[in-house]
Amino acid sequence: MHSTLFQVVQRRQAFELGRDGPLPVSREMEDKKSPYKRSCPEAGAGSGAAVALGAGGGGGGGGGGGYRAHAAAAAAAAAAAELEAKIQKAVEFKAEGARCYKQKKFREAIGKYHRALLQLKGLEEPSPELAEKSLLGRASCWRRLSEEQRALVEGTEIECYNSLTACLLQSELVNYERVREYCLKVLAKEKSNFKAMYRAGIAFYHLGDYENALLYLKEAKNREPTDTNVLRYIQLTEIKIIRCSQRDKEVMA
Repeated sequence: MHSTLFQVVQRRQAFELGRDGPLPVSREMEDKKSPYKRSCPEAGAGSGAAVALGAGGGGGGGGGGGYRAHAAAAAAAAAAAELEAKIQKAVEFKAEGARCYKQKKFREAIGKYHRALLQLKGLEEPSPELAEKSLLGRASCWRRLSEEQRALVEGTEIECYNSLTACLLQSELVNYERVREYCLKVLAKEKSNFKAMYRAGIAFYHLGDYENALLYLKEAKNREPTDTNVLRYIQLTEIKIIRCSQRDKEVMA
């Protein structure tokens, strides 16, 4: 009897299922049936994660720009400190050279002045040709200097070359070509420099170029009309010019 009753209940359930359609399946049961969602539970949140990543990426780009700006500022500060250190080192070497000169240690003084100039190498004002080519290191270094630093570089350079000529003229065997070179370097930067004019005249005189010697010596006289050394060299140069002129006439005759 029980068996008969169980069969009747089963038939009734089958009849209702066919009439009303399949029972609704819950979301939880559907997720359990899907093998993809069981293995990738985060798949459902993909679009949200992508949005969050896009928003975070924009912030990252801004942070990268800030880092680059900070790095560039740090590099510029380091370069400025390096330039200042080179200038100060040049000033120190120049002072050491002056002490050696006063002690009549001319060879040591020459070495100190050369070391000072080596520190300034690349920092001096470039020629107009180099200034037009902004990619050259010398032009870019000069532009990074302040007005005060530029004045210090130029003044130190002039003093070193002037002092070098003074040391060379104290040597037993004077290198007059080098004296002339250094004097002309000074005059290229400071045309009214009396010492460079006078020493350039001496160098030209001993190199046998009496016309240029007289030219520079007379310029020096215009600056210092009563300087006895200048007047003496002018007299010697004029005598040499007269003798050379007489010799040329004798040859032509």
